[in-house]
Amino acid sequence: MAANNRRMSGKKGAQVGSGGQRRRGLEGKGPTPPAEMRKGHKKNRIATSKAKQTARRPAPRGRGGKSTSELVVGRNPVVEALREGVPASTLYVQQFIDNDERVREALQLAAERGGINLMEAPRPELDRMTNGLNHQGLVLQVPPYEYAHPEELADAAADEGVDPLIVALDGVTDPRNLGAVVRSVSAFGGHGVVVPERRAAGMTAGAWKTSAGTAARTPVARATNLTRALEAYKKAGIVVVGLAADGEAELGDLEALEGPVVIVVGSEGKGLSRLVGETCDFRVRIPMPGGAESLNAGVAAGIVLYEAARRRG
Repeated sequence: MAANNRRMSGKKGAQVGSGGQRRRGLEGKGPTPPAEMRKGHKKNRIATSKAKQTARRPAPRGRGGKSTSELVVGRNPVVEALREGVPASTLYVQQFIDNDERVREALQLAAERGGINLMEAPRPELDRMTNGLNHQGLVLQVPPYEYAHPEELADAAADEGVDPLIVALDGVTDPRNLGAVVRSVSAFGGHGVVVPERRAAGMTAGAWKTSAGTAARTPVARATNLTRALEAYKKAGIVVVGLAADGEAELGDLEALEGPVVIVVGSEGKGLSRLVGETCDFRVRIPMPGGAESLNAGVAAGIVLYEAARRRG
């Protein structure tokens, strides 16, 4: 009977099970998160502490920001831009294009400079990129210009151990005028140009071309508010001189050009805006015996910069 019981105890029969709970408990819960994300872990505590310190830390002084990328369209404009050293990231060439002299020169200039991507694209794609402009099978992409902060221009002069010589443009909307001013600032040892963020010319391909390559070594700063930027310069001990046809002083009599100075040039016709004019320490006129009513920004800035360089020399 005992043997019989032993046999019976070995039989398989219905038993109370776990209902799958053990199997589900053995299933994985996904990949283990990194230590920095596991609550209670030492690395998590360190990462949390660093995040709190960053949040409490004051934000660094922002730069002037970047412009948007630009397209130079057409065979002659593209070749001229490449000749003048306008920055470029990509040269788009239409598929099956007529390989004339300008196309060959554009390809050669892009290859010689290096760092410019050459992309072949069908005509419909170039039409879409240029919004239907007459691109003639050549499109050059100019990367966004990275503007400086107005304070950086004065800082650069301080690093050199010299007085700042800066030009600010008020209401100048022609990129060619901006390029001409940049060229003059570079020629006479200035430290840069300040332009307003709105309603003003920016560093486009046209400005680059007019600067004749000097924009590569002469910074252009962008100010959210030009009046506040000029007030900040004044607090730093820099004299602000505005050019005006009805200025109280004559250029040749202005001794302020021998020291730290910001020269403010207004638009041709309108001149300085009211708030900018009121912010200037001096309003100066350029004597014009020939009787011209006004000069464009590039010419006016060049005359004053020459006078400043002569006095400092």
